[in-house]
Amino acid sequence: MDESPSLALRNKKDSSMRVAINLVKSGEADACVSAGNTGALMAISRFVLKMLPGIERPAICAPLPTVNGHTHMLDLGANVDCTPEHLLQFGIMGAMLVSAMEHKERPTVGVLNIGEEEIKGNEVVKAAAELLRASGLNFIGNVEGDGIYKGDADVVVCDGFVGNVALKTSEGLAQMLANSLRQEFKRNWLTKLAALIAISVLNNFKRRFDHRRYNGAILLGLRGISVKSHGSADVLAFGNAIGRAYEAAKNQVVERIAGRITEMTAVVPVGARENV
Repeated sequence: MDESPSLALRNKKDSSMRVAINLVKSGEADACVSAGNTGALMAISRFVLKMLPGIERPAICAPLPTVNGHTHMLDLGANVDCTPEHLLQFGIMGAMLVSAMEHKERPTVGVLNIGEEEIKGNEVVKAAAELLRASGLNFIGNVEGDGIYKGDADVVVCDGFVGNVALKTSEGLAQMLANSLRQEFKRNWLTKLAALIAISVLNNFKRRFDHRRYNGAILLGLRGISVKSHGSADVLAFGNAIGRAYEAAKNQVVERIAGRITEMTAVVPVGARENV
C-alpha cells in the first residue's frame, strides 16, 4: 500500500490488480473491483484501459448520503489541479453515470463553490460554471458545502483536492458524532435507559448513514469499468462495491459517457471556451 503508483505500474505486471484490469481490457471481465492502493489502481487502469476520446483525465466518483437520498460527487482525489475544461468533463461524466444507473433523464449538476452567487469563487470555478451552463446539462449553478448533504444537486463537481478534503472532513465528522453519541448514552443508568428506549431509532439512523452502503468509487473516463473499494471494507461494504460495478456494466455507463462526449464534440469541441 505504501509503494508509489509508478513502481506498481512498471514492476508488478503480474499483480492481482494488473491481472484483473487486463481481464477488463480483454473483455473476459466487465469490471474490476479493488481495495488496493488508490494511486496504483488509477495509474494501472489509465495505462491499460486508456481514456475515452474527449476525456483528458479520469475522475473518482462516489455517492454520498443526503437528507432525501444521495448525491454523486467528483472528483474525490484523482486530480488536485484542474482546468475549467476538466470540471466540465467531470460534470458530463457524473451526469451520464446518474442518468444510467438511476434512470434520471436529466440529473441536476452543480459546481462546488464558496457561495451560490455567480460572482463567487476562483477563476477556474467561475469559468467552469460558464462552460457547464452552456453545455446542455441540467446545470443549477453553484452548490455550497452544506448543499452537498441537503441534496441540492444529483451531481456535485469539484477538483480532486477540494473533493478529497470535503470527503475526509465529512467522514471524520461522522465518526466524531457517532463516538460522542455513544459516550453520552453510556454516561449513567438514565442515559442507558434512554438508549434502550431509542434503540430502534438509533439503528435506523445508523443504517441510513452507514458508510458501508456507499462503498465503491467508480473511476470515470476510462474505456472500461474500474471501481475502488475502501481498504478497510468488510463483507457488506465490499459487496456494495461489487454491486456498483455490476450496475455500471449492466447500464453501460462507459458507452453513455462516450456517446454524450461524441454528441457534444460534434457541435462544439469539449474544452472550447468561446463562451467564457
